[in-house]
Amino acid sequence: MADSPPTPSHPLSQKFDPDEYRMTVGEHLEELRTRLIRALLGLLVAFVLCCIWGNQVLLWFCRPLYTVLEQKGLNTQLRYDTIGEPLTTWLAVNLIVAAAIASPWIAYQFWLFVAAGLYPAERKYITRYLPMSIVLLILGMLFVYFLVLPWSLSFVIDFANAVPVPGGPHVTTQVHTPTTIPSLAGDPATPVESEIWIDELTSKIKIFHRGQIRSIRFGTENLLAPDFKLSQYISMVVGMLTAFGLSFQLPLVVLALVRIGIFEVEQLAAGRKYVYFALTIAAAVITPGDVITATIALMLPLGLLYELGLWMAKAGPGSGGERRGFEVD
Repeated sequence: MADSPPTPSHPLSQKFDPDEYRMTVGEHLEELRTRLIRALLGLLVAFVLCCIWGNQVLLWFCRPLYTVLEQKGLNTQLRYDTIGEPLTTWLAVNLIVAAAIASPWIAYQFWLFVAAGLYPAERKYITRYLPMSIVLLILGMLFVYFLVLPWSLSFVIDFANAVPVPGGPHVTTQVHTPTTIPSLAGDPATPVESEIWIDELTSKIKIFHRGQIRSIRFGTENLLAPDFKLSQYISMVVGMLTAFGLSFQLPLVVLALVRIGIFEVEQLAAGRKYVYFALTIAAAVITPGDVITATIALMLPLGLLYELGLWMAKAGPGSGGERRGFEVD
């Protein structure tokens, strides 16, 4: 009888035998191919569903800017200067939202591919903290969409409106007959040809011409007038959503640094002032607003998340003498 193979030295060898999950390179590639196909099919289904409501998805992205412009009595339209820009931006926005919707399915396919190569304790760590990671990601995106983005846009627009015309306003003493345009809270129910009015809700001068309502964009009297570009605004929103979503993973980053033994909890706690300084710089870079917005809107939650990470590292399993590696059941 042949000698039995030596017992693996890994402490988890009695509960998990990696040999049971060994596959050839070809089998690994075939498994990866299957998971990628299923992940892409899920993304395709989500993308089709998003395209069905594509206009609403685009409006959702533009809602913060539209609301700020409407509150300040400015034109609420976004500009485009290339023929294909509206279509490409529309497709890009729906693809991004589809990827966000399909991300749990894509992550699940990826998990099925890599789970077989992990030890039980490693799988336990991932399944324990993955839901928290998803929740933090969503909270970061909601935080930037409902708070940081409106604050930043409002600051930028107010700053531009504070720059006056050189020489101040020009007032004439010439006698004139005033001409007035009716001001309405919306559009007339039955406009007639060549009728003109001011729409107070959208801050536009509108003309009914050839059976359609045409609008003239309002501009400020100041030196700087807002004229936002569609693709640039969408890129900024996507960038901020991504940056804030990833920034909210800070507690898990702190926990990982302690668990794998790069830092001790006491070291991270003692270096708070250096960490907060680095977080302040990162907040100022990420947030396209003023210093107050950067420090309050992002620095405050990042500081709280850092403290949460320290608390998790102290209170979690393995916080005693087993910080290096994974816990042993």
